[in-house]
Amino acid sequence: MSSTAKKKTNRKTSAKTKVEAPKMTVVSSDVANQSGPTNAALVARRDAAVPRGVASAAPIYAKYAENAELWDVEGNRYIDFVGGIGVLNTGHRHPKVVEAAKAQEDLYTHTSFQVVPYGPYIDLAEKLNALAPGDAPKKTLLVTTGAEAVENAVKIARAATGRPGVIAFTGGYHGRTLLTLGMTGKVTPYKKDVGPFPADVFRAPFPSVRDGITVQDAITGLKNLFLTDAQPERVAAIIIEPVLGEGGYTPVPFEMMQELRAICDQHGILLIADEVQAGFGRTGTWFAIEHSGVVPDLITVAKSMAGGYPLAGVIGRADVMDAMAPGGLGGTYGGNPVACAAALAAIEAIEDEGLLARSTAMGETLKARFAEIGARAAPYRFWDIRGLGAMVAVEFVSDFDTATPDADFTKRVIAHALQRGLLLLSCGMHGNAVRVMVPLTASDAIVDEGLAIFEAAVAAAVAEEQK
Repeated sequence: MSSTAKKKTNRKTSAKTKVEAPKMTVVSSDVANQSGPTNAALVARRDAAVPRGVASAAPIYAKYAENAELWDVEGNRYIDFVGGIGVLNTGHRHPKVVEAAKAQEDLYTHTSFQVVPYGPYIDLAEKLNALAPGDAPKKTLLVTTGAEAVENAVKIARAATGRPGVIAFTGGYHGRTLLTLGMTGKVTPYKKDVGPFPADVFRAPFPSVRDGITVQDAITGLKNLFLTDAQPERVAAIIIEPVLGEGGYTPVPFEMMQELRAICDQHGILLIADEVQAGFGRTGTWFAIEHSGVVPDLITVAKSMAGGYPLAGVIGRADVMDAMAPGGLGGTYGGNPVACAAALAAIEAIEDEGLLARSTAMGETLKARFAEIGARAAPYRFWDIRGLGAMVAVEFVSDFDTATPDADFTKRVIAHALQRGLLLLSCGMHGNAVRVMVPLTASDAIVDEGLAIFEAAVAAAVAEEQK
């Protein structure tokens, strides 16, 4: 962690600075007040109807949502710092997104682009090609999920290079399909009991302050991989999240990105930036990789691109994207017209409402407030506060000097936050970090209210442990 963060967190608790969490209120909306099933009743029905492998972070069921607020079926209000796992940079039910989707629904909802194509697909592809970094001509494939985008990026890279190999990194998350699980660098819960995974997928070390792995160590590890397991002339692509998502909201050091670009250029390897969680303004730029100045060959996108609608894609150099023969790419639902219309509206909202700058400012606020809260928390739990833009995480430890991960404490913080009306989600290899994915459209008042609840949740978790 930074010396500044460490300095700020090594302070004694002051009784004068304790913050009481706001009480949950009941929404006055007629929609949320309509009678219906209870959360407990839906939990019981879910247990009987849905596989246990589909986990849910909270035992509440949504009834209504607006921007950065959500109400459950019992009328309880929550501030949403999760955003559907990074899907709602433009908030729940953004008016432009809803309006665009409804207008498209009045025309047609599906034809399959491979049968009868339509304009919204082309409009969105043109827009994404223009937004992606780099001066080379680009083309875009639209699909439905982030994992599908990653799978297609690998297919395209293999077709373009004539090579089979793919290199990913420790802690990276790329999806839950078998190929993407092979690239995902975390066993539990994603890879547990479902191997074997596809061949020719290799893993390189990711820089880690906790584990004492420097950028140079990571690059040396990659070069050693070329010597021991992954012949560089057989490697099609290196894939990396510019900011680890499930792996802990850890930004890739810019030096590391630049080294990877040079290595890819040296060996004729394509560089894939997995921007599924970090893209569309979350870090203060359209794509997180822009912070490093590196231009990737392919970019995978999803989540906040369509403001809540299922849509994903691969953006890449035109010569690379054209490597697949006609019919080799696509999918029945890929680039659904309603989702395309929603995406165009979400991108317009990000532009018109200055959400890139908003993300940068929000990130500065979050980091500063977390440092203040950490300074008041005892014992000293906040080992690291990190991120780019508003893609921010706080990591909790049980021992500050040894940085021992404390997943149990993290779970208690999240549970206490939920009780007080704040939705939070963990991340990290050890499950000991809380990540923030609050909509960029959230007001300062809502963000402040959420942070007050967060501080109260931390205080409650500390008090609970000290009993």
